[in-house]
Amino acid sequence: MKDKGVSVVFAGEAGQGIDTITLLISKIYKKCGYNVCLTKEYMSRIRGGINSSEIRISKDRVNAYTDTIDFLFALIPEAIEYLKKRITKETLIFKVEPSERYKNTYAAGMLFGLTAISSDIPEQMLRVFLEEKGEQVINKNLETFKKGYEKGRELSEEKAVKINIDASEEVKNEMFMNGTEAIALGCVAGGCNFISSYPMSPATGVFIELVKASDRFDIITEQAEDEISSMNMNIGAWYAGARAIVTTSGGGFDLMTEALSLAGIIESPMVIHIGQRPGPATGLPTKTEQGDLELALYAGHGEFPRIIYAPGSLEECYELAKAAFINADKYQMPVFLLSDQYLLERSYNIPVINVSEEKINQNIIKTEKDYKRYQFTDNGLSPRGIPGYGDGLVCVDSDEHDEDGHLTEDCDLRVKMIHKRRKKLDLALQNSIMPEFIGNPDYKILLLGWGSAKNSIIEALRLCKRNDLAFLHFKQVFPLPPETKKLLTKAKKLVAIENNTNGQLARLIRTEFCINIDKNILKYDGLPFSADKLAKEIGEL
Repeated sequence: MKDKGVSVVFAGEAGQGIDTITLLISKIYKKCGYNVCLTKEYMSRIRGGINSSEIRISKDRVNAYTDTIDFLFALIPEAIEYLKKRITKETLIFKVEPSERYKNTYAAGMLFGLTAISSDIPEQMLRVFLEEKGEQVINKNLETFKKGYEKGRELSEEKAVKINIDASEEVKNEMFMNGTEAIALGCVAGGCNFISSYPMSPATGVFIELVKASDRFDIITEQAEDEISSMNMNIGAWYAGARAIVTTSGGGFDLMTEALSLAGIIESPMVIHIGQRPGPATGLPTKTEQGDLELALYAGHGEFPRIIYAPGSLEECYELAKAAFINADKYQMPVFLLSDQYLLERSYNIPVINVSEEKINQNIIKTEKDYKRYQFTDNGLSPRGIPGYGDGLVCVDSDEHDEDGHLTEDCDLRVKMIHKRRKKLDLALQNSIMPEFIGNPDYKILLLGWGSAKNSIIEALRLCKRNDLAFLHFKQVFPLPPETKKLLTKAKKLVAIENNTNGQLARLIRTEFCINIDKNILKYDGLPFSADKLAKEIGEL
């Protein structure tokens, strides 16, 4: 009897429609009132190989990946060997062997039959989904689905598999989305009206979503010929008064670092989204990792301020993408948004995001004839003008410059300009986002994490059932708010949990606060942390 939740994995070759059918299945269960979380894992090839998707269906909210497999639908025999580390004695394995073309539809029917979901809604949504394919394809799929459904009902009785998960009317009205969609929505809310990018997985999806939204929200979109030109186009767009973003992965961002330094010295706002994946070089192009924190932190030659956000949930994807535009514009500096493949492509249901209707404040002034782009001020922020708006000349220069923007080699003026730019980071630090504290206030062990590891750590914390633990989730990983140090020093033991090899957040904390991390729990095989495995590791501390 499964009365709380079930983990279902579909596995087969690329080209068998694993991605398509599991997304449709997830949407159907959500429409029926069940909490759903969909996590995809796939190889870097168009056909062949082995891909798998995990669907968690639950009475309670689920938003993280788990190693546990209750039902495995193997569309090819090799899938069983591929997933053997996740298979237990309790795993029910279904080898799907109907016609090659409709295996995924048959398997979907089996699942709905096993879980005793009425076939009406799945059949309706399947018909709508296949509408453009024509009546013949629709009828063949429906016929195959019904056969699978009947087999599922039969197996349910034969194997005494009883699924009795409570549905919720509230869930039916919630949003079902992934990180890509949430970030794009946050960009729109932040006033984004320009994007120029060069495709690179897993970040391309954000570009595609903004292209889809371009007509409705008046966004100029441009696929550049390479990463260098895309970054320069976006800097030019900010110079002209637009609110721009570039979206890329680590390998693409490598090519943008010279332009990043340009943004630093001309004090240009800039929003940079990096969808992380394992490197170096091409690495594992379709897997996940948190390996680019130090890349974002230290990229570019010379010294200049920046802000780095790392969302860990769909709500944070929206909130921090919006904040990135607001603060890039406010502080006239580059703002990074670090996500990864796992966060971008994982889907689950959340309450409807209240998209703000508030007016976007443009921190742009109408210039006078004596306008100085880099005028010295107490807080380091100079009034920002744009060409054609007022009578002033908006002069910017990639060399060190004076207040007017003209090239200078005055050493004393150079020092003043460095201090001016530094003041802006101090100003941003005063309004930084504190880490989110979760757990027992009287903790002895404090878990530290950032970005996409958040939901897995929270679920693991719940599974551990220990009262000496707490979790500190860093949404803003640079600059680190000074108040964080009090929370760190209170713990008897600090444990950093990161999807990388070297513990990059742990090293940053040591650099910023002179505090050593007692233990690192690190994962760098291309897969995300699973909540159940992580719970075991935490429980052994």
